[in-house]
Amino acid sequence: MTFQVGDKVIYPNHGLGIVERIETKTIMGTTCGFYQLRMANETMVLVPVDNVDGVGLRRAISDQEVARLFSLLGDGKIESHQNWKGRFKDNSDRMRTGSIYDVVEVLKSLTFLSKSKSLSFREKRMLDRAKFLVVSEISEVMGQKSAEIDGQVDKALEECFATKARTAARMKAVATPTPKPVVVAVAKPVAVAKPVAVAKAVAVAKPVILDKPVAAAKPVAAKRLAAARAVSRPKSEARPKAAVARMAPRRAVRAS
Repeated sequence: MTFQVGDKVIYPNHGLGIVERIETKTIMGTTCGFYQLRMANETMVLVPVDNVDGVGLRRAISDQEVARLFSLLGDGKIESHQNWKGRFKDNSDRMRTGSIYDVVEVLKSLTFLSKSKSLSFREKRMLDRAKFLVVSEISEVMGQKSAEIDGQVDKALEECFATKARTAARMKAVATPTPKPVVVAVAKPVAVAKPVAVAKAVAVAKPVILDKPVAAAKPVAAKRLAAARAVSRPKSEARPKAAVARMAPRRAVRAS
């Protein structure tokens, strides 16, 4: 990638600069071309022409890319590492690429982390640097003051965190099974029989069929029955007729 005098370029980890001149210098016996950059803080930086890609020197973003940048700031996607060493290494690598989009990822992750815990000195310095790089580039492209862009960046970050919270809440709701309603069996009321139904339910007793009259006993059976009755009579009735005849005169005398 080549640049011309007057081009606005981004030097990784240093921010926005302007190419003031292109010159050839001999350093330690080696002659090569250099881009002389004037940075926003008025410092001068020399970048070897042959090492532009190695250091990540690039042109500033266009007006169309600013909208994409703000969309990325508020999309709710935040990468975070629990391990401090892994997180710091990843963020350091992103800061060195020179890509504004990588710097935005560092800004989002460290800003989100700072709301839940205190950052180390090195991470806090990296967070400040990331925000400066984002704000300064957008401010230069849009031609607005840094304070105005700073407020817009903060608003986009708040939207990012709100979106992340809503997404996490939805995921939790999906993961949590909904308890099934408890069905209580209610006994059905006992139906009361209607009067007519009760009357019908009562069985009508059938008339008792009397036994048929006993058939007349046969002669032998009649004699046996008479003998049994004679035994069961009182003594007065059981006396023989001869005794009754003997007692008849006595009764007559007494009567006279």
